[in-house]
Formats: sequence, C-alpha cells, structure tokens
Amino acid sequence: MPSTPCDPLRRQGYQFFSPSSTAALKPCMWCKRALQGGEMCYKHQFYGIDSHRCVQMTPTLRCNQRCLFCWRSFEHEPPEEEECSPETILAGIHRFQKKALAGYNAVLDNTVTDERWREALDPKHIAISLSGEPTLYRQLPELIGLFNRNGYTTFLVSNGTNPEMIRRCNPFQMYVSLDAPDRETYHAICRPLGDYWDRVNESLRLLDSRRSAVRVTLVKGLNDFAPERYAAILQDSGASFVEIKGYMYLGYSRNRLARENMPDHALVQSFAEKIAAACDYRFKDENELSRVVVLERLR
Repeated sequence: MPSTPCDPLRRQGYQFFSPSSTAALKPCMWCKRALQGGEMCYKHQFYGIDSHRCVQMTPTLRCNQRCLFCWRSFEHEPPEEEECSPETILAGIHRFQKKALAGYNAVLDNTVTDERWREALDPKHIAISLSGEPTLYRQLPELIGLFNRNGYTTFLVSNGTNPEMIRRCNPFQMYVSLDAPDRETYHAICRPLGDYWDRVNESLRLLDSRRSAVRVTLVKGLNDFAPERYAAILQDSGASFVEIKGYMYLGYSRNRLARENMPDHALVQSFAEKIAAACDYRFKDENELSRVVVLERLR
C-alpha cells in the first residue's frame, strides 16, 4: 500500500476522523498517565479537568503560523481535501478515544482500575488543542455547539489570528496565545504567513465578556523581555486568567531551538510576578513540573 502524508502522524498515534480531512484525535501524555493512577495535568489543578476523561483533538491540522516553539512538524503537514463534518467528529469521539487507549485496561501492574477505565471511555471534556489552528475550520461554531449540547465542556485554544471566528464560538473556556510583546517579536518567533498582529490583539480584546485565558509561551532569550508591554496588552484583554508557560524542548521544536531556550520555573515565576505588578492580575496557582504560573484577573 502506498504511503500517505498522514502516515508519519498515524505512527505518532493520531486517529483521523475521515480519510479526506485532517480532523484528528490523540490522547496526550497526561491522559494516559492519569489513567494509570499518576498525576494529572495542570488543567486539573487550575480548572478541575480530569485528564483521563479529556479528549485532545483538532478539527484541522492546517495552520497559518510557523512558531519556533511548536512541537509539531511543518514539513509533514498533510493536505486536506475537504473538511470533516461536525456530526462525523462527534460520532467518532468515543470510538477513537477507546481505540487510542486500547490495552490500558490490561496492564499487568493493576494501576488502571475498572472505575478509572470506565470513566476514560466516557470522556466529559474536549480540548480543541491538538495541533493546527482550529479557527481555520469553517464549521467550528457548529462543532462546539454540538459538543455543548451533548454534555461536553470545551476548551478552545487559538493563536488569535481569526477574531471573527472567535467572536462566533462559545466554548466553556477560550484560550488565545500572546507570545510576543510587540509586532516585531511576534513575526520573529511566531513566523505568521501574514501580518496578523492586529488581529491577535483584536482577539484578545474579545475575551473580556467570557471565561477565558491568555497563554504566554515563554522562550528564554527570544520573548522573555518587556513584561510591562505584555501587561498592557493583557490589561486591555480583560481575560479571566493568564498562563505564563515555559517553553519545553520537545518534538520538532528541537530542530529550531536549543535546550538553553527552555526557561526554568524560577524564570517563569519571576516573569509572571513582573507582569502581575504592572496590571490587574494576581497570582492564583502554579505547577512547577509543567513550568506554568496562572494569574487571575482582579474584578
């Protein structure tokens, strides 16, 4: 059988909802770790999301940025013949999650209990964050609405380049990335396919009236300066939370950055403190293992 552009991703554990689209599902490390009785990801600590009941997926692998810190491979971005329908994605959630986790209920050390296994096969949360930029999927508002009506909570993670789509979506929590304090740094580190800096800022300003978070991925030596400029942008956003998250030297990002670009938790803490000192956000919590500090808006 001839190889296809999706084969490298299938070998990495991606499950595709249809043969002609790039809509895909892949459980994250934290889902599998929590299933075996281990630690959950910081979203459980910060927001109460059970990692073993969380589905990580994307409606499209297309992206309009080439961020230096992204762990995925731009070289292996498969073409998309057509978009997968929201109904097809919803119908495949349980089936593909079960297929991806197959075998975990038979581990020999008995770390996967029957109760946790049953819970994992009945997921309650959808993280639209696997890869790609989900707002490029034209049916995203309909997909999120379908998830909402079927009892799922949803986190939508976006690079903020499509504010009109963000305006139309109604997830439980909206994430928008802010990875630079100014236009020049944004172009250098996120390498967008167009000049989207103004659009990113427009998306951030849409967060005031909804449950939302801004994600700052801190890359040592590249965007870890001018905390007061980040603070000014965040102040205008009105987002509920701000996550200052250290870059992790993982995946294909290792071909673009060095291990030295990975900040330690002390640097993340320090930078978060400087941002908080310049705007109406205050420390809420932190997770040293994931090198992340979350700030909460003072109302």
